[in-house]
Amino acid sequence: MRYLSDIIEGLAFTELQGSADVEITAVVFDSRKAIPGSLFVAVKGTQVDGHDYIQQAIQQGASAIICEELPGHVTGEFDVLMVADSAIALGIAAANFYGNPSAKLKLVGVTGTNGKTTVATLLYQLFRDMGYKCGLLSTVDNQINGRIIPSTHTTPDPVALNELLNDMVNQGCDYCFMEVSSHAISQQRVKSLQFSGGIFTNLTHDHLDYHKTFDVYRDAKKAFFDALPVSAFALTNIDDRNGNVMLQNTRAHKKSYGLKSMADYRARILENQFSGLLLNIDNEEVWFRMVGSFNAYNLLAVYAAAMLLDQDKAKVLTSLSKLTGAEGRFAYIHAPNKVIGIVDYAHTPDAVQNVLSTIHNIRKGNEKVITVIGCGGDRDKTKRPAMAKVACEWSDKVILTSDNPRSEDPAKIIEDMKDGVDAAFKRNVLSITDRREAIKTACHLAQPGDIILLAGKGHEKYQEINGVKSHFDDMEELLEQFKQIS
Repeated sequence: MRYLSDIIEGLAFTELQGSADVEITAVVFDSRKAIPGSLFVAVKGTQVDGHDYIQQAIQQGASAIICEELPGHVTGEFDVLMVADSAIALGIAAANFYGNPSAKLKLVGVTGTNGKTTVATLLYQLFRDMGYKCGLLSTVDNQINGRIIPSTHTTPDPVALNELLNDMVNQGCDYCFMEVSSHAISQQRVKSLQFSGGIFTNLTHDHLDYHKTFDVYRDAKKAFFDALPVSAFALTNIDDRNGNVMLQNTRAHKKSYGLKSMADYRARILENQFSGLLLNIDNEEVWFRMVGSFNAYNLLAVYAAAMLLDQDKAKVLTSLSKLTGAEGRFAYIHAPNKVIGIVDYAHTPDAVQNVLSTIHNIRKGNEKVITVIGCGGDRDKTKRPAMAKVACEWSDKVILTSDNPRSEDPAKIIEDMKDGVDAAFKRNVLSITDRREAIKTACHLAQPGDIILLAGKGHEKYQEINGVKSHFDDMEELLEQFKQIS
């Protein structure tokens, strides 16, 4: 339990009504979670305004309120702090309530369009393999020293985030590696955290349904690096055209990595096969169990970050060579008839091209590539034709299907995707709304040696249709169809 005066330390407020000496039992921003003695922070969200629920929070026992303006109809006994931005205030209050846990371990954030999950997961696996106690905050799941905590967002809300970090501190963690999404940066979810380092992977078309323009999306990523302290490192992919942009205004120690350009940390692909990658990394030839040039970048980013965290080069490369990365990222299996099935989370045009170009570079002869792909509903519609276009250009056969339609009509999403299909490719494109049937069809079309790519869902174990989530796992479906082949 902490006093309100402790929780508002470092918080710029315009007005205080009441006393800051009241004891606080919890910090909440969802009025339904308010309990006696809690501090309710009224945040203006994209869908709901917390100011509309201040009275409900008070009725449930909240004894203090942080808000940007107090509605006139609110009654009861409570203390009020008025602030200019309650989203920022929530982050500060949550961090103070849990004793600023991010300052008690080395916290490294990974941001970018593609590769965040793989880089964060590899860092977590690497440092655990080298004997450290670690935490992971990722799209797939959150982990504390091997204990899995289900993940609902790429980056949790400030209260959940600080609670998780506090658990890591209490369990003796030395490091935490976390994905930092553009939504989280824009919504001030990471504003109060103290980072030891930041990593930029790349920037391509995504989330324009939220950010509206690419420049706003880019600037959200850049804001993360702008806020890093002078004691931290800022590591960027110098081969990405926005790599240098991320470093323009940062106070952190600037470092770069790349496969093509001059960089502080460099690598070169010597071999690229379905069984792995042979890289010359920092003048050492090392075989890795991951596939594709995009994973060469991910591995190099992890290696560079480990060096910046003062780890031993030989130990890092030895451990890194054994790791396989995040679930649902270029996960592949072989059918009895030698068909290869690949499941990947690729859900942006660039990510789809990365996976398909990797397949193209590895395949040895006349193997056909059959791609099963959909786009999520209630999300960025502008990338739908682009994703279909890329899939057609790099595949012999494309099956357009459902991903997570959510509240949208799956057939309408597929029609949006078809806008990107050039006339020359139309005869090679099928539309099958039911994803299970689409996967089944792909497996029946495949001949020995062919390659099937299931793109978009990766690690996800559900499909959301009309607001209802049902169990669905691409890898399970693929395995079931491969059994039928045998």
